[in-house]
Amino acid sequence: MRNTFGNLFTLTTYGESHGPAIGGVVDGMPAGIEIDLDFIQSELNRRRPGQSKLTTSRNEADRVELLSGVFEGKSTGTPIGFVVRNSNQQSKDYDNMRRLFRPSHADYTYFNKYGLRDYRGGGRSSARITVARVVGGALAKLALKQMGIGISAYVSQVGNIALQNDYRLYNLENVETNPVRCPDEAAAKRMEQLILDVKAEGDTVGGVVTCVIKGCPVGIGEPEFDKLHARLGYAMLGINAVKGFEIGEGFHFAECKGSEVNDVFASDDGQVYTRTNHSGGIQGGISNGQDIFFRVAFKPVATVLMQQDTVDEEGAPTTFVARGRHDPCVVPRAVPIVEAMAAMVVMDNLAMAGHRFAAND
Repeated sequence: MRNTFGNLFTLTTYGESHGPAIGGVVDGMPAGIEIDLDFIQSELNRRRPGQSKLTTSRNEADRVELLSGVFEGKSTGTPIGFVVRNSNQQSKDYDNMRRLFRPSHADYTYFNKYGLRDYRGGGRSSARITVARVVGGALAKLALKQMGIGISAYVSQVGNIALQNDYRLYNLENVETNPVRCPDEAAAKRMEQLILDVKAEGDTVGGVVTCVIKGCPVGIGEPEFDKLHARLGYAMLGINAVKGFEIGEGFHFAECKGSEVNDVFASDDGQVYTRTNHSGGIQGGISNGQDIFFRVAFKPVATVLMQQDTVDEEGAPTTFVARGRHDPCVVPRAVPIVEAMAAMVVMDNLAMAGHRFAAND
């Protein structure tokens, strides 16, 4: 099992949903970066369970403890170890799932790959493991801030309620003003009601998160097999419940002519730019200096609170009703996870490009 993400800026994670703790080690963090623990905690608070009536009621504080790699408030350039302790597990809720496979969950595949599985909340396959990704991403954001690189994500669709695809139509500073994390107030209210209605039925619903990276310099990304958008796709598709990734105008290109969507070059006092940005800030797998934007599609949560058909570990047909605390829609809590993975991809590619971060004085 591969538990490390990245090449030079890396995150290695450990832990299970109902184990004692979730944690990780970030390696490749430049020395001299001011480590704002309050900021890291605020990123975890955006992901934590129990933050609104739209999320699972599991009540975890998700307090992060930094164990190494920081001295007098700055990164030392050595590995940063961290831990977030679990405190509100209710493993008994999963007793009826001990010997059967939940539909569309990782139960069956984990059992067949390893010969055993942690049925309590999915163990290692649980979305709770993304706690470590958010910490790693927060550290990357602190370093990227020094370069003027900012990353913002928002919920652009829940079920059949969708915003227009052009992120420039919205004020992304409004994302945190509602529990759905949608920058359009009217759409957010409709999305919230849809999630509550689905929750009342014991069902779940999917959605889309849009992400925008601003300030990324020209030339980030490797040709051929490590294209920047390929690394972003790899990172996003590794998030629990993600089933789709689209860079720039993505699938819309399939119905267009080249003359309609080519990003024409122009210059202003010798500064080259593109008049449009259909390709999402990446051409030939390398950043072109424009905004990088992409969309990530999340499937409905697999665990629904209604009777379902399935089979047990011997293949015998059976039925079950899931118990426990589950999100009716993951996309509001997925926003900081998408941002975190994007931040680590950019940091890793900057490191591969040989960029040096100057220590803060």
